[in-house]
Amino acid sequence: MSANDSARRLPAERILLTGGSGRLGRELQQLLPGIVAPPRAELDVTQPGTIAAALKRYRTEVLVHAAAYTDVAQAERERERCWAVNVAGTRHIVRAATDAGAFLIHISTDYVFAGTTGLYKEDDPVGPPRNYYALSKLVAEEIARLAPRHLVIRTSFRPREWPHPVAFTDMFTSQDYMDVIAPKIALAIAHCREIRFDTLHIATERKSMYDLAQRRRPDVRAGNKREAKVDLPNDISLDISRWQQLSQNWKLT
Repeated sequence: MSANDSARRLPAERILLTGGSGRLGRELQQLLPGIVAPPRAELDVTQPGTIAAALKRYRTEVLVHAAAYTDVAQAERERERCWAVNVAGTRHIVRAATDAGAFLIHISTDYVFAGTTGLYKEDDPVGPPRNYYALSKLVAEEIARLAPRHLVIRTSFRPREWPHPVAFTDMFTSQDYMDVIAPKIALAIAHCREIRFDTLHIATERKSMYDLAQRRRPDVRAGNKREAKVDLPNDISLDISRWQQLSQNWKLT
């Protein structure tokens, strides 16, 4: 049974999704039929009244918070906007979810770690953040944990094709392409009531960014982190043994 088939066959609760127009949001809507993803005009995470209204309108049982400011380099120049979406927006989400009694699934990132050692486990200490985006997501994750019922999913993904002409050989990661990661997250959402942990790493094996890029863009140029316009971690890979154990029980292939 494929990951996509598994996700489609699982019964859906009344699930509300933020960030439905983003890469992950679009994929999740394909994988979890029946999920509700209001447009920003209806649900804007920077406008708390719209969140509460949407939760009430759709009688939400599970709130998946995938909306985020994700441009790592641009965040250094748009700090106010990044903070408004990632931090203040998550604060609004937590308050609304708490008031509505909804189970909160918060989509976080591997960047909450410093990226010095790699293969981080769920319970390893976070920080210090390497850049402003990382800071905003670290704070957002801690805010998400204030929700009475929550699951924090740390993950990392790329579009279905490598989008850059260069990839770094000196930066290591567990991220993968969207069509690889999204079905795993869909399964976690569908099985969220069965997960006894409050934090889960969903990714794949450790590899360099260059190795990942070559899988779908063989002509990619090898580079190094000195070319980046922002401070990047050396090794942000995640330990995924917890996820592997859970997904094995779900017959994920």
